[in-house]
Amino acid sequence: MLAFLFPGQGSQRPGMGRPWRDHESWELVEEASAISGRDVGALLLDADADRLKDTRNAQLTTFVSSLMVLDAVERLGLEPSVCAGHSLGEYTALTANGALGFDDGVRLVIERGDAMHEAGTQSPGVMSAVLGLDDDQVEVACRRADADVWVANYNAPGQVVIAGSPDGVAAATKHAKELGAKKVMPLPVSGAFHTPFMAAARDRLRVAIADAKPRDSDVPIISNVDALSHSEGAEWASLLSAQLCSPVRWKHVLLQLAAQGIAGYVELGPGGVLTGMVRRTVDSARAISVSTPEELDALLAWVSEVTPAPAAHEGEHLFVVERLVVAPAAGVFSPLDGLADGARIHSGQIIGHIGEVEVRSMFDGVLQNFIAHAGERLAMREPVAWLRAQS
Repeated sequence: MLAFLFPGQGSQRPGMGRPWRDHESWELVEEASAISGRDVGALLLDADADRLKDTRNAQLTTFVSSLMVLDAVERLGLEPSVCAGHSLGEYTALTANGALGFDDGVRLVIERGDAMHEAGTQSPGVMSAVLGLDDDQVEVACRRADADVWVANYNAPGQVVIAGSPDGVAAATKHAKELGAKKVMPLPVSGAFHTPFMAAARDRLRVAIADAKPRDSDVPIISNVDALSHSEGAEWASLLSAQLCSPVRWKHVLLQLAAQGIAGYVELGPGGVLTGMVRRTVDSARAISVSTPEELDALLAWVSEVTPAPAAHEGEHLFVVERLVVAPAAGVFSPLDGLADGARIHSGQIIGHIGEVEVRSMFDGVLQNFIAHAGERLAMREPVAWLRAQS
């Protein structure tokens, strides 16, 4: 069992798109630019750290970059048993598992970034990481500050983020060091996220989430709010809304994944921060991060070690690889009549249509199931069907 993890803002860095400029998955950047009306490619290639610090840029670029990496990984035939995302990364996870279409995901992330920017302008705040102090002691430091400062992220043992007003965070920092914190580091963000300072953004985001209409999904997501597994689309309206002003319980998410028997954790997107958190939280965890095309081969080798194929019998090779068929265009999907689960599909075979555009499989396989439903409006490269490679 593999878990795909998606990073949140703060993982962005200048030039993070350059390794992908000539990769076929760069198509997603161009699609995101068309949907958003913004030059996402320029942000990924040329924006400096100050420009990327703006939450409107940080969220959009991290979201698109992570899905670009996911697209490249899906082309290898890899799929997760469960997903999770840190803060913004939860929106990436919802798009990755099909609960949100790519276009809806882009628009929702833009609305979230705009709403949080506006809330941050109304209530200016900062965030800092407290290292080397237990969760309860960090909470004590915030209470002793007697100011507007709260725990915003429970990231890993000995790694907690606090957020609030500049004065409040400064006071809590002083108390945290007195209580034994090894280090307190300011974070490159533009607001006090996951605190009451974001309350002004909540109503606006609720409307955007309702408009996006998250769908049910086969691959569950562990929520930041309650560290529980969710696969029903209707549940995400309240979860995403609550996430704005509630602490991210990432440590608890990782412990929940471990309890479910996850064999390996794959972080997809810029940075590699979540991989470090996994190793700090889950004993003997197998984790890897993928942020460049050069790391794709290492991922395949790593997966073969973490989830080895069944032993082959003499004269027989047993390889089970799942492949994803994605939409070649945007529009309303119609599956081909007569195709049912278990049907054998040949490379180049038509399995449906999006408007007048044929949806063809790029490989041989056995149809496991259609992900898209008849009459559903799809974005380009949105998942259509799963195939299992023929043995």
